[in-house]
Amino acid sequence: MKLVVVSAGLSSPSSTRLLADRLTAATLDHLDHLDADPEVIEVRELATQIAQHLVTGFPPAPLAAALDAVAAADGLIAVTPVFAASYSGLFKSFFDLIDKDALTGTPVLLGATGGTARHSLVTEHALRPLFTHLRALVVPTAVYAASQDWGEQGLARRITRAGTELARSMRPTAPDTAFDTDTAAAIAPRSLTGAITSADPAHGFKVVPFEQRLAALRAE
Repeated sequence: MKLVVVSAGLSSPSSTRLLADRLTAATLDHLDHLDADPEVIEVRELATQIAQHLVTGFPPAPLAAALDAVAAADGLIAVTPVFAASYSGLFKSFFDLIDKDALTGTPVLLGATGGTARHSLVTEHALRPLFTHLRALVVPTAVYAASQDWGEQGLARRITRAGTELARSMRPTAPDTAFDTDTAAAIAPRSLTGAITSADPAHGFKVVPFEQRLAALRAE
């Protein structure tokens, strides 16, 4: 299983990276079978290469590796600072370079940081539509952290809940259990050329061949 974390913070250290790290830890707490350390992509380190790729159409090697990592992820954590009531331009530019089918079906946990709680819905009106467009499977809980939220229990609870949801989404589902022959025989219809006329306690329905039903109607 491969967990990839995309952090679009512009400073070092940054609250965006801090939130990304806490979301990662919460996910790993409920993902015991993860074999390798998560891969963290700091988008600010790729800013010049993103601009080059947008202009030339050819990604430099480090950017190409980051895009490939996102495309190969079994789970993705994406965190952005809020600029002008939306995701940052650098964050959007990075995901503009992702192939339109690369994230199809990939579980994604969304996070954002800002200076005020007034932007708390940015995860819903900006981030969630972006990843829905990319056909990713966005987990129900997105986490927004305003400056005053750090150290509050409410933020810690949201982080734990979101990490748990992503971990559950990344776990492989059990294969469907095949019917044995006895079960298949029990639920199979008695005839494909009959008419269902009444309930049958043993099998749910009583099936009468059309010829027999027609003869009964003529005799009435």
